[in-house]
Amino acid sequence: MKFVRLGPVGAERPAVIAEDGSGGGKTYDLTPLTADVDGAFLAAGGVDEVRRALGEGRLRELDAAGLRVGSPVARPSAVVCVGMNYAAHAAESGAEPPKVPIIFFKTPNTVAGPEDEVSIPRNSTKTDWEVELGVVIGKRASYLSSVEDAASHIAGYLVANDLSERTFQIEDSGGQWSKGKCAPGFAPLGPWLVPADEVDPDNLRLRSWVNGEARQDSSTADMIFPVRYLIHHLSQYMALEPGDVVLTGTPQGVALSGKFPYLKAGDVLELEIEGLGRQRQTFAQA
Repeated sequence: MKFVRLGPVGAERPAVIAEDGSGGGKTYDLTPLTADVDGAFLAAGGVDEVRRALGEGRLRELDAAGLRVGSPVARPSAVVCVGMNYAAHAAESGAEPPKVPIIFFKTPNTVAGPEDEVSIPRNSTKTDWEVELGVVIGKRASYLSSVEDAASHIAGYLVANDLSERTFQIEDSGGQWSKGKCAPGFAPLGPWLVPADEVDPDNLRLRSWVNGEARQDSSTADMIFPVRYLIHHLSQYMALEPGDVVLTGTPQGVALSGKFPYLKAGDVLELEIEGLGRQRQTFAQA
């Protein structure tokens, strides 16, 4: 089961893709059940309700051909990001692996669809890519008592691109990374939100390509701080609300390593996480 939001920016329609038994899938309209795939829907047990509705044949098939794919979760109240969470990426960035999670934020208006065009910011010379596993919160997480308790607060998982402008992030930062992380559209999400009980977040292959050339190829098994640890850790410092998104870090293979050129207008970036789908973005100069 895969949750999607289809249609123009700001007018996306909630839907679900269900396997049809022949290796394909059919898309069903969710508007009889909810106005959107958002925090309220997730917190109210929306995932289980959709499963019941599919099993009972209560949903109408939707023709999704030609429809834009939006972020699979509506505008979150927070996009919380984890830095340097893969040892090899920390090394290529010239840093030691962190002893505790490094946290920064993206603003909600960075969220975009998985195939939306991305504008390279004005005065940017170092726009970079980062394929990441995104975690969508399904139940408020505050002062969780254990790492194990974190699992029940996760609604599902998605592909995320933590786009970054490295000059803004590092040289112009004043010590905070978010200057280089918050350009509009700098957090493409999706194409799907896959329910947590259908995903093993500790063993997923992540890959990226620029103009068809391989860049990143790793596994979430190489995370320094695994998903459930991160959710528990974050809950000791902030309240994660339903619909919020946590980006869990990127593996090695980014332009910051010095091995690859930064993105420029006309470049095509593709990202993929096993079982969670694929993104494709074309870049243009703002």
